[in-house]
Amino acid sequence: MELQNLTANALLLRARLGFGKKSGRSKKWREMLKLPSVSQCRELRHFIEKDYSSLCDKQPIGRLLFRQFCNTRPDLRKRLEFLDAVAEYEVAIDEDRRDRALAILEQFFSAENSPAFLPEIPTDAVRECRWDVNQNFCKNIFEGCM
Repeated sequence: MELQNLTANALLLRARLGFGKKSGRSKKWREMLKLPSVSQCRELRHFIEKDYSSLCDKQPIGRLLFRQFCNTRPDLRKRLEFLDAVAEYEVAIDEDRRDRALAILEQFFSAENSPAFLPEIPTDAVRECRWDVNQNFCKNIFEGCM
């Protein structure tokens, strides 16, 4: 019984798709996957944004490629960890946000005990972040450090 059902289903599928190589479905897929002409690509080149926010933040493939590249180099891996920590801080609930901010300050801005210390961030920006955490607590504390 199962063999009969299997052969009947196979015949039904073949009848729907067509028997030859030039079935209608292949033409439709070929048309959908067709690349634009070179003249259209030349014109598009001038209109595509080529900055960090467009390539690495807005486009999912660009973001993944950027993260893969940063993971290959140890000095960039620390910066990627910092960006991830700030992203987690920004979506945290208000009760946990202060603790996360202090953890980020301790992990990335304290030189004496952190392997993830970021010396490239100016001391003025670090000082401003510390002041914002203690006095003027808001959501965009680490904006000057990015």
